[in-house]
Amino acid sequence: MSSSSASRIATVAVFLMRVWFRTLRFRFTDHAGVMRQPPETPLLWTFWHNRLFVMAYMFERYFPGRPGAALASASKDGEIIAQIMQRFTIRPIRGSSSRRGAAALVEMKRAIEKGLIMAITPDGPRGPRYHVNPGVIKLAQITQGQILPIHVTYRRFWRLRSWDGFLLPKPFSTIDIVFDRLHPVEPTATREDFERERRAFETQLRPEGWEAELAQTGATPVEAQPA
Repeated sequence: MSSSSASRIATVAVFLMRVWFRTLRFRFTDHAGVMRQPPETPLLWTFWHNRLFVMAYMFERYFPGRPGAALASASKDGEIIAQIMQRFTIRPIRGSSSRRGAAALVEMKRAIEKGLIMAITPDGPRGPRYHVNPGVIKLAQITQGQILPIHVTYRRFWRLRSWDGFLLPKPFSTIDIVFDRLHPVEPTATREDFERERRAFETQLRPEGWEAELAQTGATPVEAQPA
């Protein structure tokens, strides 16, 4: 897909999304204090892939003036997502675990060192759903950053038949966003220590009732070992 075609699609999509988002009511619980004052250490925003629909708009509206970046797929379809992100004042970094993964990690590290907030979906781009892949832990370790777990709940929604059970909030519904307490990641010397860090954060981020949801939607969590 050409850049001009992606730009046209993104322009229309963002217009429709903004109309949709203006009907939503946002409610916040800020245990981390990030809405009052940014922390001095690098910050990695984390939320599950199936909750990301409202996040760019929420960041733009409620955190104006704070620079942010996020990972977008290096695929052709990812160009549309990157264009949408730019229209919500978020810098896209192209890459994934399967394409440009190492280069994307370096770019994210540089962005964080420049003071940008980095947004990450730790089970993206392909899952398993509600499984924290090792990249976010590695990034926190090499940047000495703290992870901000974000819990997003839609009171009324549609669920798509995708690997992540992607959620779309219904118009005029309420969105509850909880900024959980910051999660520091300790340096690790062994694979076992790294896996303990990964699991500890995964437990903190997983939503209430996640096991029942996976059972109802036919999704099966697959445990992976850190590279």
